[in-house]
Amino acid sequence: MDRRPPAIFVGDAPGLDFLNSIATPVDTPVDWIDDGEGYLGWLEQAGLVPGEVLRDVRERALPGELDKVAAQARSLREWFRGFVRRHKGRPLTAAALAELAPLNRLLERDEAFSQVVPDPAGQGPLRLQAARRWRNPDALLLPVGEALASLVCTEDFAQVKACEGPACTLLFADHTRGHARRWCSMAICGNRAKQAAHRQRLKAQRH
Repeated sequence: MDRRPPAIFVGDAPGLDFLNSIATPVDTPVDWIDDGEGYLGWLEQAGLVPGEVLRDVRERALPGELDKVAAQARSLREWFRGFVRRHKGRPLTAAALAELAPLNRLLERDEAFSQVVPDPAGQGPLRLQAARRWRNPDALLLPVGEALASLVCTEDFAQVKACEGPACTLLFADHTRGHARRWCSMAICGNRAKQAAHRQRLKAQRH
């Protein structure tokens, strides 16, 4: 039985959701990828790897292999968190490319290809689908690498923000119309802030 609560997906970008795979949803920090099973579970919840691929990788993995991949994923997460913290709040420039060499090295390992398959959406008889050879558990890092690369290339870093909750570590891309989003979610930190402000007002009225 997994002791972890469901993973948190409030980043509005898969790359930021990956950084949010360690968080403090209530009072105790939770690391959703603190071991191999946790990493597989997070990838499935994130929709980054099909369930059948994860089952196959799990069955073929040698003892300790998945934990090793999870450790690599945690290292990748903390390295990329540093990159985001340095650059969030302003547009990325081409100069940032020099810092992304580790990400490009990861992406170089990909064995991706495309195949013509039936189109289940019914928009046409056939469609082109991206596929990947999952030769070993290390390949499970590649969908995360793609998500981080997509974040760097498609998101406006001027709108990448940290939640304003005092103890919150969650990051998000602000896609709201006026770019006024302040909280990871109203349900978590937004309501806490409202309650704190209400208590402050009551306190001020009593004095």
